[in-house]
Amino acid sequence: MPIHFFFFLASNALKSLVVAMMSVALGWHLYQATGDPIHLAMIGLMQIIPVFVFFFATGWVVDTFSRKKILIFCAALDAIVLVGISSAMLSETLNLTVLFSLIFAHGSVMALYFPSSQAIIPNIVSEEQIRQAIALSSTTSNVARTAGPVVAGVLIAVIDLHIYTLMTLLMSVAAISYLLLPKLPQLSATSRSWQSIVGGLRFVISNSIVLGAIALDLFIVMLGSVMVLLPIYASDILKVGPEELGILRAMPAFGAVAVGVLLAKSGEMRQCGHKLFVSLFVFAASIILFGVSTNFWLSVFALFVYGAADMVSVNIRLSLIQIATPDNLRGRVSAVNGIFISSSNEMGDVRSGALTALIGPVATAIVGGIMAVGVAVAGGLFFTKLRKLDKINDAAASR
Repeated sequence: MPIHFFFFLASNALKSLVVAMMSVALGWHLYQATGDPIHLAMIGLMQIIPVFVFFFATGWVVDTFSRKKILIFCAALDAIVLVGISSAMLSETLNLTVLFSLIFAHGSVMALYFPSSQAIIPNIVSEEQIRQAIALSSTTSNVARTAGPVVAGVLIAVIDLHIYTLMTLLMSVAAISYLLLPKLPQLSATSRSWQSIVGGLRFVISNSIVLGAIALDLFIVMLGSVMVLLPIYASDILKVGPEELGILRAMPAFGAVAVGVLLAKSGEMRQCGHKLFVSLFVFAASIILFGVSTNFWLSVFALFVYGAADMVSVNIRLSLIQIATPDNLRGRVSAVNGIFISSSNEMGDVRSGALTALIGPVATAIVGGIMAVGVAVAGGLFFTKLRKLDKINDAAASR
């Protein structure tokens, strides 16, 4: 791998660390302050709305302007947003309107960050290195996500609300780190016509491999995600504190890191379509196991498997999308993919939070796992070309 790719990994790791810490801190502090799971759902909602509102514009921007400059801008702007969140949380009276507005601003930054961080990878590594680069990028981000919740749990216990000030400083360092990326070739001018703006969406719809890879993530995570339930499980079911919550929150990333290291070292993957659907079934089974568990360590194991299975799925799906998409469309296709990934996570949080208020956290987790099994079955039947795909590089023929 070229040396500048590792500068990219370092910057992404800092960003991922801050996002992971913020997720744990906001979930814990809001639930402790209000005791209302609807507010946990609102955290997700305020981050998902910008993804839908801005995705056409963000994809066009990424295919038109310097992807390096976009990454620097996103990190710097998010640092400013974190200054506001820190001030809101440290205020004597918690103003939920201000806080959720700032979370919305954070979601808007992430709506632009995701497609730029995905589309830039083929610009800084060769096509033959894309799968390994994605594995390394995902692994590095997951290392940060593994450390983030654990660090957040400890820091909440030690410095409590001042954790947001520390996150602001870390995001500022991330913005500076992106400056170490090399100057990239000038992108070709992208038309401002409506046909050009929606070009990524049209490509996704016309390519069954890319459509299947993107759609599967949306539905299985949206219907099966349990991450927003962790503060409730920690406090009310497992009867543990913020330190243990940090461990629970870190386990999916830890499982993903363990598998990601293996994937980064592995050679060419065969029967990738079959392995994709196996990983989806394992992912669904881990959700059901977590839902029925009342033992802390069994829950830790279930979440480890949850992350490990998801890493296999993510690596295969993102590699297929990058290989199958022409470079001049990667920003717009990545923006479409960003809708599915971001909205699946956030809509999963909204679904879990709202359903928990109606039927409780245990029933919500179990029902989610069963629906995830249904998604894997239906996806295998509908996307037969994807299921039968042998090598990842075979997706290039579908461009």
